[in-house]
Amino acid sequence: MAQNSQNIAPGSLSKYFPEIYSRKQVLQIIHSQKNLNALFQSWNPQDQETFLDCCSGSRGMKVLYDGIFKEIFNPEAAPERLEDLLSLLFQKKVKIDSVLPNDSVRLGAESSLLYTDIIVQLEDGSLSNIEIQKIGYAFPGQRCACYSADHLLRQYKRVRGAQGKQFHYRNIKSVYTIIFFEQSPKEFHDYPDHWLHIFRQQSNTGLTLNLLQEYYFIPLDIFRKNMDNKSITSDLEAWLSFLSFDEPERIVELFTRYPRFRALYQDIYELCQNMEKVMNMYSKELLELDHNTVLYMIDEMQEQIDQKQLEITEMDAQISQQKVQIHQQVSQINQQVTQINQQEAQINRQEAQINQQEAQINQQEAQINQQEAQINQQAILIQNLQKQLADLQSSK
Repeated sequence: MAQNSQNIAPGSLSKYFPEIYSRKQVLQIIHSQKNLNALFQSWNPQDQETFLDCCSGSRGMKVLYDGIFKEIFNPEAAPERLEDLLSLLFQKKVKIDSVLPNDSVRLGAESSLLYTDIIVQLEDGSLSNIEIQKIGYAFPGQRCACYSADHLLRQYKRVRGAQGKQFHYRNIKSVYTIIFFEQSPKEFHDYPDHWLHIFRQQSNTGLTLNLLQEYYFIPLDIFRKNMDNKSITSDLEAWLSFLSFDEPERIVELFTRYPRFRALYQDIYELCQNMEKVMNMYSKELLELDHNTVLYMIDEMQEQIDQKQLEITEMDAQISQQKVQIHQQVSQINQQVTQINQQEAQINRQEAQINQQEAQINQQEAQINQQEAQINQQAILIQNLQKQLADLQSSK
């Protein structure tokens, strides 16, 4: 179908790529085939609008869609594209020797978290595993370390099997794990100014050993934020812009400054002319995104459960410690109560003794008073007798 000029929307990419169908033409093709119409109607209105915008050039087709990425970066059909991107990341010239089958030992649920997983062997024998994750799951470091170890072991088995008795560990080459995040895990957002994180094993002394494993994490959502109101200034920024932006203005800026990207967009829009293929690809993306979102939510909930369990364990430990302290305090209190009771008993005994002594004193005082009364009576009697004696003597 020819693209009519009156059907070109303002800001559309159609004026740069005439093969792009208009929105009306896309709908005509869809409604003309029952299977395509049924598939289109199975999508929600928002997804329908997104698809029509992408196919009609109102916005760019997302390069991170699995089908699009594998078409553009097919290492067998156009190895130079992936070679260029890897060379910029590794900061050295690389050349792809072969594409390896993806026979990873990952669990099925984890594999479904990945939208793209391409493994290539480079000319020097090293392996590169290129992954795209729509949603960054929990524990990215631990998982990637396991994946890298899996690929390293596969290489070891393959080389050892091929060389037999001639095998030597110097023939085992590096394994590079490259992860592109469309939505990166929360750890990466603690570094909002960095969109390329390179990990290599390193000693604490400066001793250098080739431990074979390197990791490249590229959070494209952080890259997008860093590129707000900024122009593309390097080849690596150009490639990441190609992967990140679907706004027509940014796409035009990209292939204007770096003309080689125009051919890549040309391939994408030629692919879009096969409406059945691109719709099936888009439908698969929607299904995988829904499934991926569920798995991500499960992952996040499990992390929250693990965190809560850790907090409960810590609280149990604190409670146990507090119980020990309380038991110690109760024991001390009981000892103090016992001492107080003993002191009270002693005081009671002393009070009884005092009371007894007071009674004795009172009794003695009574006896003294009685004796004093008797003495007073006797003194009076003596006085009377003395007076009588005096009277008798005076009468003589």
